[in-house]
Amino acid sequence: MGSWQPSPTLKASAIVHAGALASLLLEPGTWPAAAGALAANHALLTAAGLLPRSTLLGPNLTRLPAAAAARGEVVISIDDGPDPEVTPRVLDQLDAAGAHASFFCIGQRATAHPGLVRDIIARGHTIENHSEHHWKRFSTLGPGAMAREISAAQASLAVLTGRPPRYFRAPAGLRNPFLDPVLAPLELQLASWTRRAYDTRNGDPASVLARLTKGLAGGDILLLHDGNAARTPAGEAVILEVLPALLARIRAAGLAPVCL
Repeated sequence: MGSWQPSPTLKASAIVHAGALASLLLEPGTWPAAAGALAANHALLTAAGLLPRSTLLGPNLTRLPAAAAARGEVVISIDDGPDPEVTPRVLDQLDAAGAHASFFCIGQRATAHPGLVRDIIARGHTIENHSEHHWKRFSTLGPGAMAREISAAQASLAVLTGRPPRYFRAPAGLRNPFLDPVLAPLELQLASWTRRAYDTRNGDPASVLARLTKGLAGGDILLLHDGNAARTPAGEAVILEVLPALLARIRAAGLAPVCL
């Protein structure tokens, strides 16, 4: 089991809280200053949780390690599935390009489509933990509810794939200070991305592709969605229009799409 070590920000937060309490006990008249310090501290913690790529609350993988970047490796990470309509076509597109990807799956959806989960694994991709229900209120959960939400997905995905996921991505990337100590005993590492294209609400393939390929380089972790995908004007899931062009750009740049 992993052992949790609080980040410097969380250590400083504990000191602020202890100092405010001591100040109130010793000098009750200092409560305005103590309250102000606590309010500022909580504002910082809230802001850190609203920044998906932030490392203030704990380790957060936003790029591949230097050795992988030097090898020209990039990761296409695909969230919110599996989707019975979209995911099989995504898999065919990846096969056609000889590419691999990491699918951050919602536990409940994976359980509903076990054959699709097995197909993802059989084709050489990996499946990671994207929570059990993908609740929009995930970042407001307390430690107990957050642990249950992540543990449930970890257990179901491990049974379906034959191995426990190694990485976790919070719904929409939003979290709070309780997440890091929940991940440690599950031996999960938080992973976000280098860049995303907001393809759950942006249905313009050219715009999505441009955002993903701007400054494309070894070590990048790119984010797309097979579940909850925005639709193009023609009604197509935008990932299906973008992925072939993205894979071609990756190859043209001499890069290799690999699993996380």
